[in-house]
Amino acid sequence: MATEVLREGAATRSPDAVTDSRRRLMRDSLAIAAYAFPVGLVYGLATLQAHFSALDVIVACFVVLGGGAQFAAAGMVKDGAPWVAIAGVTLLINARHLLYSAAIAPYTSERPLRERAFMAHFLMDESFALSLAHFRRIGGFDRRAYWIAVLAVLIPWPLGSITGYLAAGSVDIGRLGLDVAFPAAMAALSLGMVSGRRDVAAVGGAVIVALGAGLVGGASVGLVAGAVLGPVFGLMVRPSDHDQSNEPERAEPAAEAGLP
Repeated sequence: MATEVLREGAATRSPDAVTDSRRRLMRDSLAIAAYAFPVGLVYGLATLQAHFSALDVIVACFVVLGGGAQFAAAGMVKDGAPWVAIAGVTLLINARHLLYSAAIAPYTSERPLRERAFMAHFLMDESFALSLAHFRRIGGFDRRAYWIAVLAVLIPWPLGSITGYLAAGSVDIGRLGLDVAFPAAMAALSLGMVSGRRDVAAVGGAVIVALGAGLVGGASVGLVAGAVLGPVFGLMVRPSDHDQSNEPERAEPAAEAGLP
């Protein structure tokens, strides 16, 4: 059982608080897993249209492990784009993970380099959002919670993808509304992390830029432009008094936190 979790400048966190936060993480993870399967199903259908093999689908789900990049790559392969262009676009799409790592680094800085390197491979949109919210609630790092967040996608995503690949042709994506499941779920997850006017400005700016750039250069270009320029809008706005994004991330070593 976790001992007391302390954070400089914050109230004492009891073992019960850590347990409650883990329970909340579990509930959120189940919700993520519930949409990861149907979104994986859509990806499986897309890969068949791009003439992927079943092995290609499985390898992509475990090696790339990034929904946006995988969808973009499948679409570009289908359209016959050169491999250099595919690699460049997927690299730009996944560049957002650099920002994720910077945000989560204060909580993982005391972990061994080998462990952090292994964790980095599984740092995706969902595992980042779920684990960061949990770390903030308890004021420290929690290895068990991080891997719970990872498994919320790592299990249903490949299962849904290979199922969609094998069942391609028998599912009407538009009729079932599966084509909007991924962006809708990620939008809901992101809105839950908004804590002040800076976050609102960043989200609003990202949406406007993404829509404009997407209409001109396509969905992939819009995604990259929104992710890169959205935070600029947030920096242009004065933070509100209760804005958590204005607080420096200060996490204590996991050994002091008493977390596994």
